[in-house]
Amino acid sequence: MALPIINSIASWILKKRIHDIELFLKYPNEVQEELLMNLIRTAEGTSIGRKYDFSSVKNYRAFSERVPVSTYEELEPMIEQTRKGEQNVFWPSQIKWFAKSSGTTNAKSKFIPVSNDALEDCHYKAAKDLLCLYLNNNEESQLFTGKSLRLGGSKQLYEDNNSFFGDLSAILIDNMPIWAEFSSTPSNKVSLMSEWETKLPAIVKETINENVTSFAGVPSWMLVLMNRALEETGKTNLMEIWPNLEVYFHGGVSFEPYRDQYKKILPKADFKYYEIYNASEGFFAIQDSNDSNELLLMLDYGIFYEFIPMDTFGTLNQRTIPLSEVVVDKNYAIVITTNSGLWRYMIGDTVRFTSVNPYRIKVTGRTKHHINVFGEELMVENTDTAIAKACKVTGHEVIDYTVAPVFMNGKEKGAHEWIIEFKEPPADAEHFRTILDETLQTLNSDYEAKRYNNMTLNPLVLNVARPRLFYDWLKEQDKLGGQHKIPRLSNERHYLEQLKAMQDSFSTDLA
Repeated sequence: MALPIINSIASWILKKRIHDIELFLKYPNEVQEELLMNLIRTAEGTSIGRKYDFSSVKNYRAFSERVPVSTYEELEPMIEQTRKGEQNVFWPSQIKWFAKSSGTTNAKSKFIPVSNDALEDCHYKAAKDLLCLYLNNNEESQLFTGKSLRLGGSKQLYEDNNSFFGDLSAILIDNMPIWAEFSSTPSNKVSLMSEWETKLPAIVKETINENVTSFAGVPSWMLVLMNRALEETGKTNLMEIWPNLEVYFHGGVSFEPYRDQYKKILPKADFKYYEIYNASEGFFAIQDSNDSNELLLMLDYGIFYEFIPMDTFGTLNQRTIPLSEVVVDKNYAIVITTNSGLWRYMIGDTVRFTSVNPYRIKVTGRTKHHINVFGEELMVENTDTAIAKACKVTGHEVIDYTVAPVFMNGKEKGAHEWIIEFKEPPADAEHFRTILDETLQTLNSDYEAKRYNNMTLNPLVLNVARPRLFYDWLKEQDKLGGQHKIPRLSNERHYLEQLKAMQDSFSTDLA
């Protein structure tokens, strides 16, 4: 069958989903409430359903009063029961897949349950919806005349007590529908290679002669792959390697610090960038417009959403609200109940609603990845935007960064200390530091108040990292490639001190 015909048929099939999306856009809160009750009814006979007497729960209020908000550590005993072979603990259908995740804040591995319901009704459904929304916005797309270059995790699946665990991407690839495998590159064998420094050239070798029409992966690692492809081919931009490229589907970390670098190697005026928001626990939101990087919250993936306002988070006044009560421009921690049996689970992410009709969000950071030592409430969204602005003003390119507090010592005021790795070290780091500090003050009024006349905070401290510092740190942590990312902000100095020690060690070795 000719490729244009395949493209037309695939587009027609995918766009049939638009009607269902319009339904939850029109009745969002009703869809969410019905979904919650379906989850509760489905799990009545499970251990957790009997514990909280789900059979008598008739509405959200009863559910929220009866079932506590939980962290992974609190759910871990039930998850371990299931990993050891016991079923019907928190979800009635068999759970044999576990997405292994340590995130960036905890060295201890988490094993997130992934049910067949979640694979079909959340992750794969979301992948089709992403294509559906993109194709609906771009009628002339030729996406399916070529392949998607995917960049996933670097771990194989491991068997343990008749259950399997590994990166979510490995689980998804292992269960991938034929249509998805047919339209993707590299092969599953290469995609699942465990050693990043072997995997990277293997991906380049296998994909440079393919007709690639789209990319999918985390911006920081995808940029490494793209630059490697340019080095291997001697080309000056990616359109010379893959002339039919039209879109990059990205998520995992903010795109803003990398946007200008991508535009340089993808010099195509109508090239599209589509952001997604997913995690081991589920797929949550998708960019639904060519011209906006706001994300549409997807409300019919078997996930019920609740939110904790960050101004009460971790306090005695902490409260949890349903979707119907959120307001725009306020930071919330996300709480989810899912068709994998995660009941009122805090995933650790924070979001800000940009619209409530429909519900659109921007990811602002992590509950553990913000700095509020001095009452400044600095979020990753602030620092990513400030980095992007400073790069634009000064013409520099940033590879990675992290920030930590400088604690008050006696009469000495506090500050924020940054380590930034640039593509090329700046000739005038002080200029970059000034622009960065001033931009942060325009973005965050709490930070501005603390910086006013150096009242509480001194000017930020900037350390210019040596080349490959962050890469070497991730390699030492066995976190190269895939979904792994640098912890941007922290209320303590653990990561920053590790990086500074590696920086100092390198300088000593050179001496």
